[in-house]
Amino acid sequence: MTYDLKSVALPTLGPGGIRVLNALTGTPVIGTLLVNKLRRDAGLAALTDTPITEAPTFLPMLPDAAPFLPALDARDDDGRAGFRFPTVLDYHDAYRTGMLTPLQVADRFLARWEESESAKVPLRGFISMRRDDILAQARASTERWQAGHPIGPFDGVPIAAKDEIDQAGYVTTIGTTLFEGCAPAAHDSTAVARMRAAGAVMVGKANMHEIGIGVSGFNQHFGSARNPYDDNYHTGGSSAGPGCVVGAGLVPMAIGADGGGSIRLPASFCGVVGLKPTYGRISEFGAAPLCWSVAFLGPLANCARDTALAYAVMAGADPGDPHTVGHPAVDIDDHAPRSLAGVTLGVYWPWFRHAQPDVVAACEHLLEQMCQRGATLVEVEIPELELARVAHLVSITSEMTTGMLPYVRTRFGAFGSETQLNLAMARTSSAVEYVHAQRARTRLIAHVERAFARCDAIITPASGNTAPRVHPTGGAVSDLGRSMETMRFAYLTNFTGHPAISFPAGYDAAGLPIGLQAIGKAWSERLLLRLAAFADTVVERRKPQRYYAPIAG
Repeated sequence: MTYDLKSVALPTLGPGGIRVLNALTGTPVIGTLLVNKLRRDAGLAALTDTPITEAPTFLPMLPDAAPFLPALDARDDDGRAGFRFPTVLDYHDAYRTGMLTPLQVADRFLARWEESESAKVPLRGFISMRRDDILAQARASTERWQAGHPIGPFDGVPIAAKDEIDQAGYVTTIGTTLFEGCAPAAHDSTAVARMRAAGAVMVGKANMHEIGIGVSGFNQHFGSARNPYDDNYHTGGSSAGPGCVVGAGLVPMAIGADGGGSIRLPASFCGVVGLKPTYGRISEFGAAPLCWSVAFLGPLANCARDTALAYAVMAGADPGDPHTVGHPAVDIDDHAPRSLAGVTLGVYWPWFRHAQPDVVAACEHLLEQMCQRGATLVEVEIPELELARVAHLVSITSEMTTGMLPYVRTRFGAFGSETQLNLAMARTSSAVEYVHAQRARTRLIAHVERAFARCDAIITPASGNTAPRVHPTGGAVSDLGRSMETMRFAYLTNFTGHPAISFPAGYDAAGLPIGLQAIGKAWSERLLLRLAAFADTVVERRKPQRYYAPIAG
């Protein structure tokens, strides 16, 4: 079957153009014509033209057989190449030796955060932060360390959470101003609660693209998080803040959410590791109800080992989320492999090479290094990627509109201008289109499973491009063509439920980070994390321009 994804050149709208278009879409006749044109430009109008006979799959529950995971010899050293960001182990070494206490680190963190916000271009990594709460957590951790009884692998380590994830004492804004004045969350989400039980000092709610309905990381209300490698560029979205604060070294790990690449894209653009696990692997309990069938929580971290530690803490059955039940036991490795002998990597070359030249070159070079260290490369095919793109787009935007429906109906004008435009398109999707998309999901899961009959992991770039530039005014931009390029490799696994990870592969000519993606069989996170750990040892990391780590690496 022919590779069917195409690059599309569409007009780019700046802040003024978006305002005009929003005004026009609100008119009875012209609005309908405009929205229908936007839908055709996005490919949505053709979804139901594809004949599909399969029954619908409304949730991407995957086959229950545990995948084969090759045994790989682990290195006995850290092995990271290039600039060394501080890891969880570095924090613990500082606490164990008495060089620093968690309270001192919390003070340093707050000072570095203030520094990041008082710069000429504010970093805008966080939406909200409670100083007294942070210091109280750090004080309790200091007492545990001084008593010789730290409670878990993250004790005293500052950790952030995206602001669509409940954290006790904070209002969950989802990146909007709609919830100003609402009561703060009374309880932690399961993911936050498990990190807190492992000793983490939860330092606040990280910024995000408004309601997660965008891939740049732009936020009209709170200011857009800036890329640590260049202020003039976005972080990627929608987990913009987690990518930003991890990439800038403020925290070694953050909890993100991924509905269509929203962990992996910021990880790629900010030069960090981001894991979207198997569907249901990490509980969604306490996360905002935005996109039920394509939603995943997961960690972003500065190295594969910390990503693995966070995944191990957060993953597992939770009575609050029935989709977490019945998974195999969590299994991770702590160290990078010496070689990749025994691992078979699949590549669909037309898809892999459909990206910016710098992106393709960096990703091919890292893939070559994997093969030089023993991995076997085979060619695979994944048909109907255009169907997957459109079916995912209909699914996620329909579910987001439904999740926000009370506010869409009564307070539509309170959304940012870009969000209004996206919601105007999303509201026109029909029930027939949504169900047709779920029938496509059944077919696409089968396509991916057939590819996995030949390999252990499928390798692609994490994105078709590097980070997008911030508009000179800092305002909203609508660039449908670029959004398609950005998401080209990300949306498939949200739709099928397979795990996927983005990890650093190098930098483009402007010094912006590039990510490589590995897609795995259900519950093969251990293998994906080992591939990322291998990359840690061969990809020379660079220090970001905006760097605020509270301790040395």
